[in-house]
Amino acid sequence: MPTAFEFLANPDKFPIKSFCVLFGDEPLLAREALALIDARVLAGEDAEFSRITFSGEKTANPQVEWRTVVDELSTSALFGGGQRLVIIENADDFVSRSREQLEAYAAKPSSAGVLVLIVRTWPSNTKLYKAIAASGLPIECKIDSEDKLPRWLTLRAEQKHQAKLTADAAERLLEIIGPELGRLDQELEKLSLIALAELGIAEPTNTTAKTKLPTISVDLVNDNVGGWRAKTAWELSDKMNAGDTARALEQLGRLIESGEEPIALLAQVSSSLRKYAAATRGADLATLENKRIDLKSLLTEAGMKVWPAALQSAEVHLKQLTRPRGRQLLAWLLEADLALKGQSSSGHRARFVLEQLIVRLGRQTAPRS
Repeated sequence: MPTAFEFLANPDKFPIKSFCVLFGDEPLLAREALALIDARVLAGEDAEFSRITFSGEKTANPQVEWRTVVDELSTSALFGGGQRLVIIENADDFVSRSREQLEAYAAKPSSAGVLVLIVRTWPSNTKLYKAIAASGLPIECKIDSEDKLPRWLTLRAEQKHQAKLTADAAERLLEIIGPELGRLDQELEKLSLIALAELGIAEPTNTTAKTKLPTISVDLVNDNVGGWRAKTAWELSDKMNAGDTARALEQLGRLIESGEEPIALLAQVSSSLRKYAAATRGADLATLENKRIDLKSLLTEAGMKVWPAALQSAEVHLKQLTRPRGRQLLAWLLEADLALKGQSSSGHRARFVLEQLIVRLGRQTAPRS
C-alpha cells in the first residue's frame, strides 16, 4: 500500500487498478494523487467527457446512489482512451451506506471504468479495506512522518514552482507554517515569484527553469512568510530555548496582547522542548552505558533540525539547559498543559503559566563565591 509521497514520486511503480481509494486527512496529497490517476486513465482532448464526479455526502443534492455509480462505471467511454473515470469525493458517508455493494464490486470490478473513492477514514478491520489492499490501489494521503516534509518541499519547489529551495529555507518554512501542505504550497508559490522578481524575471518559463532556477533562501523566507505574529511566535520559542528570559517574556507579552491563545503558544514551544528532553534521556543512557556523549547525534536522533546552523544552536541551547533541568522538561510541559486546560485556562493565570515555564528555562549564572 503506497503513501501519496511514494505514489507521486514513482507512479510507474504502482499501476492504476479498477478500484482506487485515496484516504487520509491531507487534501493536497489527495488532489495531487487524483490528478495523476486522471492523467494516466484518461487521454486525449476529449477526456473530460469520460470523467464524472459525485459528492458522497449525506447532504449532497441529489444524493448519489450505488446504481447510478455502477451504471457510469459499466458504460464504455466514447472518448479518453476507452475507460471511464468515476470519482466520489467526501465518500465516507457513501461507503457507510453502500458497503455491501462496494465489497461485491471490489471482487469483480468493471473493466470499462476506474472508480476512485476519496475518504478521510479507511479502517483496516473491514472486508472492503482488505479487498482493496489485495486487488485495488489504496493510497494513504496523510503525513506519516514530518521527516519527509523537507524533501517534499524541495521537490515541490523545483517541479511545481520552478525554484530551488535551500535546506535551511525548507526547515525555516516548516517552523513558521507547520505541517500544513496547502499553506506550505501557497507560500512556495509566493516565494518563487519573489525570487524570480529579484532576478528581473516577471514570470517563470520553461526556458528560464532550464537555465537558472531562482533560489529561495532562508532570508527570503524570514522576510516574506508568516507575518509578525508567526515570526514573534518563532522568536518566543527560540528565546525560551536559549534561556533568554527577558526577551522571551517580551515576545510572550506581545503575542498575548495581540490575541494569541496561551494553549496554542504552549503547543508551539513544546515541540522543540520535547526534543531537548529526548536528547537529555539519550545522554543519561549513554552515561549509564559508559559511552561517549555526542550531543549533535542525540539531537538529530530526537528529531532536531539537521542543517548545520540550527543544529549548532540546538547544541548550545541544550548545554545551557543542563541535564538536571532537561530531565524535568516533560513534567514541566505536562504541568503547564494541565493548568492551561484547567483552572488557569484564561486571563492572567494562563499568562502566568507560560511565564513560569520561561523562567524555569532561563539561562543560569554561576553563583557568586
